[in-house]
Amino acid sequence: MKIAVTYENEEVFGHFGHTKQFKLYQVKDGKIISSEIIDTNGSGHGALAGLLKSLGADVLICGGIGQGARLALEEAGIRLFGGVFGSADKAVNDYIEGSLSYDPDARCDHHSKGHGEGHSCSGHDCSEHGCSEHSCSEHSCS
Repeated sequence: MKIAVTYENEEVFGHFGHTKQFKLYQVKDGKIISSEIIDTNGSGHGALAGLLKSLGADVLICGGIGQGARLALEEAGIRLFGGVFGSADKAVNDYIEGSLSYDPDARCDHHSKGHGEGHSCSGHDCSEHGCSEHSCSEHSCS
């Protein structure tokens, strides 16, 4: 089984469509046997689902994700676990153990609204303070 994680600085990156890298884990018999960092080379949103399919990914773990990307992943046969934050390695180990905490309704719905009022990234409402006033590594509003 191959598990892909949106990736930045050892952490699950918070916005699928803007991720610059995936960490791809090869899992066999309930253990990680290898992992590698894959650059997306600027691919965005729908193209990322195709990239993951070409890499043989069975599962994607990410933070926020838009509806179009959700549909593209579904069409590619890739299982989605969104709303995940923190260590990428821990997330994969939790998935393997069946204890991954995720949000099946995680969304990133700001594509037509910009980063102001109405922006919502995986359950975090940025309208109170604006995305420019905090570190995007918390949940990645970028």
